[in-house]
Amino acid sequence: MRAMVLESGRSSLVLRERPVPVPGSGQVLLQVRACAVCRTDLHIVDDELPDVPYPIVPGHEIVGTIVACGPGVALPHGQRLGVPWLGSTCGRCRFCGAGQENLCDEARFTGYQLDGGFADYVVADARYCLPLPDALDALHAAPLLCAGLIGYRALRMCGDAARIGLYGFGAAAHIVAQVAASEGRECHAFVRPGDRAAADFARALGCAWAGGSDQNAPAPLDAAIIFAPVGALVPAALAAIRKGGIVVCGGIHMSAIPSFPYALLWGERSIKSVANLTRADGLEFMQLAARVPLRIEVEAFPLTEANAALERLRRGQLTGAAVLVP
Repeated sequence: MRAMVLESGRSSLVLRERPVPVPGSGQVLLQVRACAVCRTDLHIVDDELPDVPYPIVPGHEIVGTIVACGPGVALPHGQRLGVPWLGSTCGRCRFCGAGQENLCDEARFTGYQLDGGFADYVVADARYCLPLPDALDALHAAPLLCAGLIGYRALRMCGDAARIGLYGFGAAAHIVAQVAASEGRECHAFVRPGDRAAADFARALGCAWAGGSDQNAPAPLDAAIIFAPVGALVPAALAAIRKGGIVVCGGIHMSAIPSFPYALLWGERSIKSVANLTRADGLEFMQLAARVPLRIEVEAFPLTEANAALERLRRGQLTGAAVLVP
């Protein structure tokens, strides 16, 4: 099979021929039909996450069909499954026992510690794979597996916030804005200063307001979700929310947060981070995605153009999500 392999940090992916993997106990072998490109993939390629076990195949927003099952798995050949970021957990620790498996210290992640979907085939633990909405084809379902899931978890952390600011309007924000609108919430989109195309896209998806991240919100926000990996947006978001509001940081990596006056945090404002996802998140979100018509904006790239897709993401030149198609 073909695989786009990261052989060292801060390097381009390399096309390699590899044997098709054999599924072990509890695993399924999937033929990859589509794999979306996530900013976390970019963090891994740019050596911004620790302890990458090179060589590694990135990609954790995978839609595939079963071609073989390992011992202990009885799923039909051809069944479609989604493979998300969370690849396995210990199942024994205090976090796993409390429904917080996303915080498990022994968790392993697809495309980070486990070979991912920038390939023709991938093996995955069947217990961590997810069903997908029938209405979406592979190309449009793939971004749900991380952009959608992380956005959903971040939105739930906002509680009953009626007016939400979205900082960074990319793959995740363009999905969560639609989910929020379906729940009767009002979204304000903060894009890169001068990026009129992104602002227009946000308004087209139902955002009540869209402007540069250097602009003030037109009204106090109840909550803000930061998807852009820019630490300076944290104090900006704190300044935009009302007393008692919450700022949710939705990324796995962020540049340093600059110091800010305590007055921005005072008034019982709070800051939270989203760490990974749980299988319960995945099942809840996929059920929601089956009910709510979602416009998933994608740009397809052949598998061999993974480096080009990553560079487009790095430069902020994508509308919606990049998706690799083997």
